[in-house]
Amino acid sequence: MAQNQYWNKKVVLVTGGSSGIGLAAAKQMAAAGAHVWLTARRREVLEAALTEVEATRRDRSQLCGIIVADVSDPQQAAQAVETVTKSAGAPDAVFNSAGITQPGYIQELSMEVFERLMQVNYFGTVYVTTAALHGMLERGSGHIINISSMAGYLGVFGYSAYGATKYAVTGFSEVLRAEMKSHGIRVSVAFPPDTDTPQLAYEEPFKPAETKAISGNAKALSAEKVARAILRQAEKGYFMIFPGIDSRLFYLLTSKLPKSLVFTILDKMAASGKKNKNA
Repeated sequence: MAQNQYWNKKVVLVTGGSSGIGLAAAKQMAAAGAHVWLTARRREVLEAALTEVEATRRDRSQLCGIIVADVSDPQQAAQAVETVTKSAGAPDAVFNSAGITQPGYIQELSMEVFERLMQVNYFGTVYVTTAALHGMLERGSGHIINISSMAGYLGVFGYSAYGATKYAVTGFSEVLRAEMKSHGIRVSVAFPPDTDTPQLAYEEPFKPAETKAISGNAKALSAEKVARAILRQAEKGYFMIFPGIDSRLFYLLTSKLPKSLVFTILDKMAASGKKNKNA
């Protein structure tokens, strides 16, 4: 990454930049010469993240900063973009990785969970993107990278609230790609598999047995590996980005095989999880 020129001197805004994939991507882009700005809700973790990002910079002339903001609030999202623009220039790229999750049986999830996840995961992506597009359209260039999930193309037991938000991000990205192509603005959407992040650790106790059975014994990828794969494929101009073999394989299977067969396989995996739970 340190020798790559795609990110050199680009102004990048990373949402959810205090940890996980967002922080890993921010460090790698900083190492490639980008001016990197991080946004998240908690100042203390943002300040710690900024220290890590600054330590990876190619040189000290790179501008790096933090913005405390809740991207689920349209005014705060717009203010984050405005802060970056005033400090370093209109963002050349936005890396939308802010997201939360809450697995569970649908009958046990409150409406507040559905609403909060949609507000952060989907609308947070929309708010930041639309705010950043003004400068990109005026300049005639830019790159929007949205983080969806394998649950954004495959309905997985236990992810009724989370999966719906990631399907929404996928659909939004598809339309955005079509509309922005003539304006010289690139759009990418990534479908990471289970990734070793604070969010994955948080959700583990809430996962139904059926969900765990579907996940199997696959080892979670490191945030660094996932971020590296996303950035490399984004640099090449890919729209759909699959970091890891599992993500790409599952997409190919679910898109090529009859849905009825896919559902049968998933149902059997879920049933085995329920059986083990009851046992």
